[in-house]
Amino acid sequence: MILPRKSGILLHPSSLPGPDGIGDLGPECYRWIDFLHEGGCKLWQILPLGPTGFGDSPYQCFSAFAGNPYLISPVLLLDQNLLSRDDLLDRPDLPADHVDFGPAIEWKLTILDRAFGKFSRSRSQKLMQSYREFCDTQARWLDDFALFMAIKEVQGGGSWASWPDELRTRQPQALSAFSEQNRKLIEKHKFRQYIFFTQWAKVKQYAADKGLQIIGDIPIFIAYDSADAWANPDLFYIDRNGKPTHVAGVPPDYFSPTGQLWGNPLYKWNVHKKQNYQWWIERFQSVLQMVDIVRLDHFRGFAAYWEIPANMPTAEIGRWVKGPGKHFLRAIEKALNGLPIIAEDLGLITPDVVELRDSFKLPGMKILQFAFAGTPDDPFLPHNYPVNCVTYTGTHDNDTSIGWYTSGTEQEKDFCRRYLAISGENIARELVREIWGSTAAFAITTLQDLLDLGTEARMNFPGKPAGNWGWRYQASDLSLELSERLKELNYLYSR
Repeated sequence: MILPRKSGILLHPSSLPGPDGIGDLGPECYRWIDFLHEGGCKLWQILPLGPTGFGDSPYQCFSAFAGNPYLISPVLLLDQNLLSRDDLLDRPDLPADHVDFGPAIEWKLTILDRAFGKFSRSRSQKLMQSYREFCDTQARWLDDFALFMAIKEVQGGGSWASWPDELRTRQPQALSAFSEQNRKLIEKHKFRQYIFFTQWAKVKQYAADKGLQIIGDIPIFIAYDSADAWANPDLFYIDRNGKPTHVAGVPPDYFSPTGQLWGNPLYKWNVHKKQNYQWWIERFQSVLQMVDIVRLDHFRGFAAYWEIPANMPTAEIGRWVKGPGKHFLRAIEKALNGLPIIAEDLGLITPDVVELRDSFKLPGMKILQFAFAGTPDDPFLPHNYPVNCVTYTGTHDNDTSIGWYTSGTEQEKDFCRRYLAISGENIARELVREIWGSTAAFAITTLQDLLDLGTEARMNFPGKPAGNWGWRYQASDLSLELSERLKELNYLYSR
């Protein structure tokens, strides 16, 4: 995929403002799209949209296909007559500058239960027909997901590893009996998905009408505690009892002496290959109904991945295993009639990863914050960029640019100031200007960097188990001055 010259901002919907404790797909989402359009941007990058589980991470979802019900807008439910004004009178006092996930989720689920109650009593033929059509077209993943979530709810929210044997191992008679006894509960989870996808489809259409493309995200691995692993154990290294035998991670490096033990189940690529990668094709098709371009996370894992025995306490003991490589990407390319993919090619990149990326002309990623620890030959410096790449000041995993600069070594800061010919007083703005002016086809920054925010606004700290993903901006932050500054950058650098 050869990229045209464009710019955009990375912001997950959970970071939008609003009164319900977490950003959602309501009016502020449309105002955000208007801001991007008025500022001359043509790209909006988001994180995975799946239902978040442990740690509230969008990279650890209960499904690779489902949507996150916490992003559903109560205001839009009012418009659909699925809520009344009275339903919002007991809204708790939730923080506006960050997501306090516990209370926010509790409130959202209360609202969604009220909406489901009204839906269940609804006599609207149009609504019921639309709902049934959604359930029919999405049945391939929706039936398993709704059943998985219903069992999880009955079992007190615990991982499926702790479920009774007959449910954990999907005994047909047990699943049938559970479904019969819990029809309403299963339907509730289908309803939440119907509402999410209905609201998101309108957001995507509005963005398209404003000339915006949405860049989504596919994590290479799925969460163990997910409907995907439970319903398709044959596709993963999971034994008869539902326990992983090998898990994902990365080996020790300069940043982590024991490596990173992610714990996600690994794919049985030989089984996927025999099925012509059908599960993966459906996954791509599903995501590409929601977004226009996909950032493929941990791209190097398709060339080779680090396999760790499931009983290891760290990632130190493991081995490199050859990934599905070109055969996999050819199958995806044929099914999609193209590869609208950005390769997340950060980390330990070996020649086989570069060759795999370049043989399909996939754009890679360049992070400007990474550029100043080395020499002028550093590939993250803008004068070394290929045109067909995506450059960022930083991503959701990085500190903000001000936070990065403040905590950097004197050597890094000196090189940065010399390279940009600046004093360092307005570091975030200078880094944004630098990537906008670079030869990279796509230039993307975070809203935090546009707003000149420090470490307090960081979205995620990899390896930190809690306290991530909570940052939100205030409605007043999207000022006319900011829009004009963005518009000027896009004009000056032909974006």
